[in-house]
Amino acid sequence: MPDRVTRIDLMRHGEPVGGRRYRGQIDDPLSDRGWEQMWQAVSGGRPWQVIVSSPLRRCSEFATALGRELKITVELDERLKEVGFGDWEGQTGSQLRLRDQAILSRFYHDPIQNRPQQAEDLNHFNERVLDAYSNACERFKGQHLLLVAHAGVIRSIINHTLQAPLNSMYRLSIATASLTRIKIDSERPPTLIFMGRSRL
Repeated sequence: MPDRVTRIDLMRHGEPVGGRRYRGQIDDPLSDRGWEQMWQAVSGGRPWQVIVSSPLRRCSEFATALGRELKITVELDERLKEVGFGDWEGQTGSQLRLRDQAILSRFYHDPIQNRPQQAEDLNHFNERVLDAYSNACERFKGQHLLLVAHAGVIRSIINHTLQAPLNSMYRLSIATASLTRIKIDSERPPTLIFMGRSRL
């Protein structure tokens, strides 16, 4: 008999207060629009049996509210925090380009060698995220898990699923309040299923 199928839905948080910026581990809450985006994203079927979330408020507050509504367990995992952006934290792209017009181009083309000052090492970030992800997959094997996290966390997990090199992770665009599913069974490698996003 084949192993039971494990499904992991990766959900990015909605818009935080303060809008788009390199927020990293700054703990801004969701804006009203962000709450709307996330509730809309889960307005269809809700098959989850457990929720695991980043502890940062833009993830954890929604995860807690959804878990309460569904009457399922919600766990917070420190390893699922967004990558630390060092001295870029809180800055917009426009603000960074005023310092150096090519700063973002260099970063996106080679994010390992072009880290912001004081930023978290990308290999360390990837290791902690995948440690949390692997642990959740093992503990909740055969279940349907919702993992609420950040764009960088989701990039790391998808990159790992595709066995892509680490410096390619910023070639993945993760939409606000989007859902992406990974299916794991014994017959094939983990399969990536793109599910869509909020349109708000």
